[in-house]
Amino acid sequence: MLAKTFKGLEEVLAGELIELGANNVQIERRAVSFTGDLRMLYAANFCLRTASRILVPIATFKAKKTDDIYKEVKQLDWAQYMNTRTSFAIDATVYSDLFRHSQFVTYRVKDAVVDWWMEHGGVRPNVQLTNPDIYLNVHIGGDTVTISLDSSGESLHKRGYRVANTQAPINEALAAGMLLLAGWKGQSDFYDPMCGSGTLLIEAALIARNIAPGIYRKGFAFEKWANFDADLFEEVYSDDSREREFTHKIYGSDAGFYAVQTAIKNVQSANLQRDIEVKQIRVQELKTENGKGKTEGALVMMNPPYGERLSQDKDVLRLYQDIGTTLKHQFCGATAWIISSNEEALKCVGLRPAKRIRLINGDLDCLFNQYVLFSGDRKSWKKSL
Repeated sequence: MLAKTFKGLEEVLAGELIELGANNVQIERRAVSFTGDLRMLYAANFCLRTASRILVPIATFKAKKTDDIYKEVKQLDWAQYMNTRTSFAIDATVYSDLFRHSQFVTYRVKDAVVDWWMEHGGVRPNVQLTNPDIYLNVHIGGDTVTISLDSSGESLHKRGYRVANTQAPINEALAAGMLLLAGWKGQSDFYDPMCGSGTLLIEAALIARNIAPGIYRKGFAFEKWANFDADLFEEVYSDDSREREFTHKIYGSDAGFYAVQTAIKNVQSANLQRDIEVKQIRVQELKTENGKGKTEGALVMMNPPYGERLSQDKDVLRLYQDIGTTLKHQFCGATAWIISSNEEALKCVGLRPAKRIRLINGDLDCLFNQYVLFSGDRKSWKKSL
């Protein structure tokens, strides 16, 4: 099987798969390959936080042109995977100079499947772009073509708890990956001072309690497969043995009234209001109980606005300066992480990153910076270690 993910999260996903009990785990390009049985297929879809979809390859071959792809696909025994009443959709990902148009690749694969059924069943199966019975995935790297069954259907980052949105909310799988990269397991209080629609808050709570992210999903593509084992999936779905207690608190805040209301709605949809507290306050005005040691050992994470004009946007640069000031004075003893595509603005935070990790948010190359927050100067802090 192949678990797809986002650039920079491959090792995190590999760790998730190993913990889940997968075999032969190997890191690929924006993906991790592994082996396992039907239970593992179901568990991978239901439990993995950083995967976008789980593919089951059914054929791999070499091709120089689309006619080669058509020929190879038409040689497959499609009766193993579908019948004439099965609707299907095709998604193609192409990294090749030989094939410049993924849409044309999609058409040729579709033609091969339809022509196979016209010859073997005399009936043309339906292509259905939304909610089909079978999702086919075509991946081309150079001259190597892999045809897979997509067991997930809708991308796994779409958990199902989001009932309201702010502008450009962070991808749920990316949010989970950021938390796992930061070592978050629910061992402390958590703060997101720019929480937007609440994605980081909710993913932090799910990880803290080790609740499977698939619990909110309406369904998976494998539930329509001919070999679907409903009893086995019910076992996977109902197994809460890995869940744990969470004795700390998750705090979210945002300057915007609409953002706060959106976050509250999503938190309630996820039924996590017992763990998450959200309030409206600007990051510049945020006051914590750091004088009482409240933020000692806490984790702070945020996804601030990136700014469309980069260094020319003085308001964004000033915002990042304010973020740095708030972190330094209100979160002593905590560890903070900030993701942004605006490297000029990140410099305005005024704190030296302890770590820098390259990630992609949407189509933007981003830095995910870690800041260790201490009182006084760096030399004094180092001497105290």
